[in-house]
Amino acid sequence: MKTNIAHLAGCGLAIVMTILSAPVRAQAQTAPPQSGAFLDTFQKHWTTAKGLALAVADAMPPADYAFKPVQEQMSFGEQMLHIAQSNFGYCAFIADTKSPYPEPAKDARIEKTAAMKDLAGSFDYCSKVFSGLDEAKLSQMHGSGKRSFSSMDTMLGVMVHMAHHRGQAEVYLRLKGIKPPEYKW
Repeated sequence: MKTNIAHLAGCGLAIVMTILSAPVRAQAQTAPPQSGAFLDTFQKHWTTAKGLALAVADAMPPADYAFKPVQEQMSFGEQMLHIAQSNFGYCAFIADTKSPYPEPAKDARIEKTAAMKDLAGSFDYCSKVFSGLDEAKLSQMHGSGKRSFSSMDTMLGVMVHMAHHRGQAEVYLRLKGIKPPEYKW
């Protein structure tokens, strides 16, 4: 038994060392980023993410926008509006302005066409904000105290948040027997 434990410990150490050395090897093989590289790359992926989010929103039939897997979760339509509202909010934060997104009425029926329009508009709004940035503005801080974040951190936050909720929406599609759009990056 001691031999097996020692062997497993040795294997575990080898795996950890391999994982820890991967970023070092990747850095050595990668050229340093050029000026504007982050912004160009981010904007390219943001445009791709917009297409996928809209494809997910479009895949759900209008009658199923009220679908909830369980009562405590947002409906599919609420997920779409939550993404839109959050995109507007994150990007308004970067622009140091109030979000232009009008809050929908509480308990209002969510129509697919309107939700898709809001979703597309949120991505377009963010793209406009991102296009006004340069590399120097990426480190600009917004907010105050514990709610103080750089433009770059906020950009990464909006991407992660959007992908999280889009992923949830893809599960909703599967629960309705609908194959989600193919993921392309």
